[in-house]
Amino acid sequence: MDQPQPPRGHLPLAGGPAGDGAERAERAGRAERADAADNRRRILEAATRIIAEKGPDALTMNAVAHETGIGVGTVYRRFGDVAQLLFALLEEREKQFQEAFMTGPPPLGPDTPPLQRLRAFLHALADRVADQLDMMVAAETAAPSARYSSGAYATMHTHVTVLVTRIRPEADASLLAHMLLAPFTPSLMHHLTRDGTRTVDELKAAADQLLLGLARPR
Repeated sequence: MDQPQPPRGHLPLAGGPAGDGAERAERAGRAERADAADNRRRILEAATRIIAEKGPDALTMNAVAHETGIGVGTVYRRFGDVAQLLFALLEEREKQFQEAFMTGPPPLGPDTPPLQRLRAFLHALADRVADQLDMMVAAETAAPSARYSSGAYATMHTHVTVLVTRIRPEADASLLAHMLLAPFTPSLMHHLTRDGTRTVDELKAAADQLLLGLARPR
C-alpha cells in the first residue's frame, strides 16, 4: 500500500522515515494556521485602534499594515477590502445580538407573543445600530449593497418575516419585513440622529406606530 503523502510543498527530510516528514508537515500546517489566526487578531485589533483614535474614515488597508507591521498584501488576502474588514469587526457584536433574539429570554427571545416579540426586536435593533453607528456607516459606505447580501441581514429579515406571518398570515410578510427593517439602515439612522434632531427613543416610538398598523384588525 502506498505511504500517505505529505501535503504539497512539504517533503520528508532526506534520509528520514516518511512518517517523520508527514509529522513535520502536520506540525508546519498547524503553525501556519496559528500564524493566520494571530494575523487576523492583530489586524482586527489594529483596525479597532485606528477607528477609536482617528475615526472610521482613517481605516485603510495601508494604515492597518503600518500599524501591525504585517505586509499590506497579507492584509488584503486576509480580508479583501476595507468593507470586509469592517464587517469582520462588527461580526462578534452581531453574533451576540443574534443569540439574544433567536434563543435569549423574553420578550426578545422565544415564548413571547409575536407582536410583542417583534416590538422588542425592533427596539433592540435600534440600540444595536446606535451602538456601532459610525462603524456601520463606514461599512455601508464602503460597500453599499453588501448589507442586503450579508448573512446578518438575511437572518434579521427571516426572523421578522416569520413574526409578521404569525401576526398577519394574509400579508406579504417578506416585503413588510424589509419595510420594518428599513428605518434602521445605518445611513438613515445617522442622518436622523446625528445630522438631524431625532433620538433613538423617537425612532423606537415611530416603529411602535408602524406596528399598530400591522396589528390592527382588518
